[in-house]
Amino acid sequence: MTALPLRLPLHREAVRQEWIDYNGHLSEAYYVLVFGHATDALMAGCGLDADYRASTGCSLYTVESHLRYLREVPDGAQLAVRTRVLAATAKKAHFTHEMYVLPAPDAMPLPDAAPAATTELLTLHVDQATSRTAPFPERSLARLHTLTEPPPPWTGRAISLAG
Repeated sequence: MTALPLRLPLHREAVRQEWIDYNGHLSEAYYVLVFGHATDALMAGCGLDADYRASTGCSLYTVESHLRYLREVPDGAQLAVRTRVLAATAKKAHFTHEMYVLPAPDAMPLPDAAPAATTELLTLHVDQATSRTAPFPERSLARLHTLTEPPPPWTGRAISLAG
């Protein structure tokens, strides 16, 4: 059996013209859409994909998020999203996504590149039939634990006018 990578592959997506707002850059709702697609990739990488959802009726529900818009993203930009799992318990997962603008579709973010946006998410594993939390399958929880890494310094912050 092949060992799974310690990191998820980058989620890649191109910005579409219809996602551009009246200021000429990516509209705020589409940052969330791209991050949502990266969450879907995380779920697939942990065995929580569409087949799992169809067969079990369970899925991840986001119950809290904190999104930071850091740089403008232009029309046609090639994006890469890096996902970090920070923690997972029997029924919860805490993770982040960092969005990078790339110079070309197959390029990698430079090691010192600054993200265009970040999000921090808390999710629950939910049985949709009962609308209650349910334990992750053992294999999925083990995969989440394998992916766990230290949090970046920007996590855990609150919104405030101070500072």
